Amino acid sequence: MIPIRRLATTQPDFDARLAELLAFESVQDPQVEATVTAILADVKARGDAALLEYTRRFDRVEAGSIAALEVPRADLKLAAKRIPTATRAALEAAAGRVRAYHRKQVALSWRYRDAIGAELGQRVTALDRVGIYVPGGKAAYPSSVIMNAVPAQVAGVREIIMVVPTPGGARSDLVLAAAAICGVDRVFAIGGAQAIAALAYGTATIPAVDKIVGPGNAYVAAAKRRVFGVVGIDMVAGPSEVVVVCDGKTEADWIAMDLFAQAEHDELAQAILITPDAAFLDAVAASMARQLGAMPRRAVIAAALSRRGALIRVRDLREACEIVNRIAPEHLELSVNKPDSLLPRIRHAGAIFLGRESSEALGDYCAGPNHVLPTSRTARFSSPLGVYDFQKRSSVIRIPRKAAAKLGKLAAVLARGEGLTAHAMSAEYRMKSIEPPRRQDATKGKSR
Repeated sequence: MIPIRRLATTQPDFDARLAELLAFESVQDPQVEATVTAILADVKARGDAALLEYTRRFDRVEAGSIAALEVPRADLKLAAKRIPTATRAALEAAAGRVRAYHRKQVALSWRYRDAIGAELGQRVTALDRVGIYVPGGKAAYPSSVIMNAVPAQVAGVREIIMVVPTPGGARSDLVLAAAAICGVDRVFAIGGAQAIAALAYGTATIPAVDKIVGPGNAYVAAAKRRVFGVVGIDMVAGPSEVVVVCDGKTEADWIAMDLFAQAEHDELAQAILITPDAAFLDAVAASMARQLGAMPRRAVIAAALSRRGALIRVRDLREACEIVNRIAPEHLELSVNKPDSLLPRIRHAGAIFLGRESSEALGDYCAGPNHVLPTSRTARFSSPLGVYDFQKRSSVIRIPRKAAAKLGKLAAVLARGEGLTAHAMSAEYRMKSIEPPRRQDATKGKSR
């Protein structure tokens, strides 16, 4: 049996044990921040030269210049031809579904004229240049290319630059093919905190971007956190998570494999099952023990489940929803007969999968919504990556003469209340220019 936590809401120390389960910060390496800070400063100061050194040290790739680490567009197209036809078709179909979904998210500019004649509105424009980080250490992730590049392209971003580590110089045809299919403009075979630094600060070869998106390891996450403000970022992603709420009537093997699917990402991934059915918890635990041996990544799965996994028994499905909101998971499966009846109770979750057939794995690849999602309880205030992450909004304000007179009085009162005299006078000058001239007496030449 996998040594996975067994919790119950009836336990007197349940709250403390749940908090311990969800506490990710405590397992982070305290040396990561210091290492990342040094790398960022070095790349900012020395640019390409520092990048080459870190690529040699961490990825074991020798190159005479960063230009030599840029993947030509011709190579991207060749990679798309080299992969099996069925795989290429699957990538194209997935990209098509993701594109169709994200087209629904496009925000449009608008204006209106209010009662006093002021014209107000919002102008929506796309970012000029974005950087996409695609993980490449433990596995190849063409799905990450699709999920990050497609919404940027739909938003109208002018230039998309992708970075991906290639340990030992091994370049993934799947990842490069996905870049070709998604219309990525430039691809560099670099990774880690040094790649984030290059995108944020720019080098002689790699132009600085306006925003960096995409998941990565602890070093990448720490680097993104550090450069925020110099550039925008999508989020600081932690390990992947899934919570499955089940009424006990789904096949135990299905649920066990759903937990495995999340746990196989890495040793810090989190997979949690919540159910009111104690016998079902036993059945899923038995299924996991039976199926684990056949998993190629069984060591990673076992480590993740023993470190951060849990089987939680609740009193009923209503209480299950309360626990879900406390966890605020990245992925949530509602594997019950009537998932829509539970949906109004869910306030915090990155992506919600309704029904027994809706496995989270489908969302990772081809369902349509984005798989870049808030983790580590940030679903309480964050949203999935989308087109809106690649668009910005400018307020549009036109105040005609009559409206300026009316608004000027309000602004002057409020400005003087704040002690900002210049603000008040700025508004009042325009009020004076709008006031009608006084009538002159035609015979005496005096004002009346």
